[in-house]
Amino acid sequence: MSAEHFSHKVHVLYTKEALDHERLEGKVVIVLDVLFATTTIINAFANGAKTVRPVESEDAARAVADPLNAESYVLAGELYAVTLPGFASPAPLALAKENLKEKMLIYSTTNGTVALKKSVGASAIYAGALINAKSVVEHVIALHPEQTILIVCSGSMGNPNLEDICGAGYFVDLLLERRPNSAREYFSDAALAAHALFKSEPSVDLLLKSRVGQLMLDRGMENEVQFAAGLSVTSVVPKMEGDVLVSL
Repeated sequence: MSAEHFSHKVHVLYTKEALDHERLEGKVVIVLDVLFATTTIINAFANGAKTVRPVESEDAARAVADPLNAESYVLAGELYAVTLPGFASPAPLALAKENLKEKMLIYSTTNGTVALKKSVGASAIYAGALINAKSVVEHVIALHPEQTILIVCSGSMGNPNLEDICGAGYFVDLLLERRPNSAREYFSDAALAAHALFKSEPSVDLLLKSRVGQLMLDRGMENEVQFAAGLSVTSVVPKMEGDVLVSL
């Protein structure tokens, strides 16, 4: 789409808790949890999942699963970076080894799925990550040409996460390409700061030096971090429809 048709205001929230102070009506929210919730959701769709049901806790996940046919869903998730008992791994490549085809993924994480639930009230909610950013940006510009965009970093327990700010910066980079001479008018300081971080180093280096990235390295999961650092390697665009995410 040409630049003259792009009139979004673009803002980045560094933590999901910042959503508590936002009026969401009429805005488009793109939720990021680069390591790993939104990256995992995107890759689950790429590996055949029919829908993803984000929930806020282990108990909520089990309550959703309880009335369902056991063959119709996969339970996955973590709490404080520890895989929930009896659940599949929350990481994208490990989860993709499960049989997801045509199934609902019921997914609970400490931060990313909570951020998706906290975004309810926005006019549209998308799951974004480094791996699908270009497709999400193209979709948002095409379908929501006038609405404010809130790029929401899930963060961790009220604190910003380096990997999410890097991801937000990539989204801003793609949006800036549509408005190269109007950054001050259309992009908040928080958006421009995220962009500066993204441009400072390759995404894989930023993710590997992040706190969560270091945690994953300690657990022998460097391949998961490397995967999450890929830029626009899939065209999957997950959108919230009611209680579930569907792949557009």
